[in-house]
Amino acid sequence: MEKTIDENIQGTSLSVEKNSANKRKLYIESYGCAMNFSDSEIVASIMATEGFNTTQNLEEADLVLVNTCSIREKAELTVRKRLQKFNAIKKDRPHLKVGVLGCMAERLKSQLLEEEKIVDMVVGPDAYKDLPNLIKEVDAGRDAVNVVLSKEETYGDIAPVRLQTNGVSALVSITRGCDNMCTFCVVPFTRGRERSRNSQSILEEVNDLWGKGYKEITLLGQNVDSYLWYGGGLKKDFIKASEMQKATAVDFSNLLALVAEAQPEMRIRFSTSNPQDMTLDVIRTMAKYDNICNHIHLPVQSGSNRILKEMNRLHTIEEYFKLIDNIREILPNCAISQDMISGFPTETEEDHQATLTALKYVKYDFGYMYSYSERPGTMAARKLEDDVPAKIKQRRLSEIIALQREHCKIRTTAHLGNIEKVLIEGTSKKSDAHWMGRNAQSTVVVFPKGDYKLGDFVNVKINECTSATLIGEAI
Repeated sequence: MEKTIDENIQGTSLSVEKNSANKRKLYIESYGCAMNFSDSEIVASIMATEGFNTTQNLEEADLVLVNTCSIREKAELTVRKRLQKFNAIKKDRPHLKVGVLGCMAERLKSQLLEEEKIVDMVVGPDAYKDLPNLIKEVDAGRDAVNVVLSKEETYGDIAPVRLQTNGVSALVSITRGCDNMCTFCVVPFTRGRERSRNSQSILEEVNDLWGKGYKEITLLGQNVDSYLWYGGGLKKDFIKASEMQKATAVDFSNLLALVAEAQPEMRIRFSTSNPQDMTLDVIRTMAKYDNICNHIHLPVQSGSNRILKEMNRLHTIEEYFKLIDNIREILPNCAISQDMISGFPTETEEDHQATLTALKYVKYDFGYMYSYSERPGTMAARKLEDDVPAKIKQRRLSEIIALQREHCKIRTTAHLGNIEKVLIEGTSKKSDAHWMGRNAQSTVVVFPKGDYKLGDFVNVKINECTSATLIGEAI
């Protein structure tokens, strides 16, 4: 189940239930991480109150919003092509307005709005509540921009509109921003400081989702392990909190337990974790509750301590291995996935071999692997020359992917003969006669449809496998 950047920047156009009172049409495309897709649900909710129904038909749209990703250059190039297309459509439909949301909006606001003039509106990730005012500016024929980063906004008071949902799985945002200044990453600059959402509002959203028939949630954040609710404020200011606030504070392991106990029949997943912030309390909480899935996405980025230091990853590979060992001891059946960067500045062949050694040590269930892409404004771009030739980056990436593919097959083969609980998420992409779902380790499982329906939990005996998929029969 190895993945490269191409599979993580696919845009999705979204639609929701229509409000007959709304007269205007909104078309949204989302790119990048799960947080962007979650944010689009917030935007749809806000725009619904402003008279916009969403549509999947671009031809009938009055407003196009593109929720963007800046994490890698290829993601930005993909979005730029889409913006150029929408701008071209405006020549025949002058009433059509185009706006850019998200990380790319914050980073390239001047270019997109003033220099290239391909959009009418630019809105940063923390400014979505200002959309009503910005729409008024656009309607009046003026460009509109708000990319101010907030130290408080979490959108915890807005009920997201579930977009193009299967009615089974939903995203629940719990934190925003990131304080870990990895030298390759734009997130701290585009999404701001870490702040956590009120734990009570999270529980209310989870309970509401269960009441609406959802069977699975993913608790979402740039770094979920940094979740800390003590009454509001940035995580870095917790040291100034009162003794009462500290005594009643809810960290991520506490939140996991609260959610698991609130809805014991609902599956719980989370993403993404940071090795330097994940505590054993989180692992122990996962082991305690059967409804918390046994999968941890634990980005490592490199197996070389020298490169990890250059990346400002605040852990060594030895510390990472120790965490892996503890996870294996406490949760023997836990799947672990990774992020890995090939060709980071100054990376030598020795560094690359250390990365392959790390892969062999962990034998990840699956991974997301990329060649390094310099992002303007990051510390790596300012301080380090992108000195690894593209051909070497690609060769090293190919070796990483090939090894990960071997490990994927090892991990899926280990499921053969097992009877595993699978949540049906939809029809298999390859066969209308088969359902697809995931087991507790997030591995895709396909099996004949029979009399089962979307959202059912089904016990499936695993008879065959590929490197990415388990194939079985319901029993």
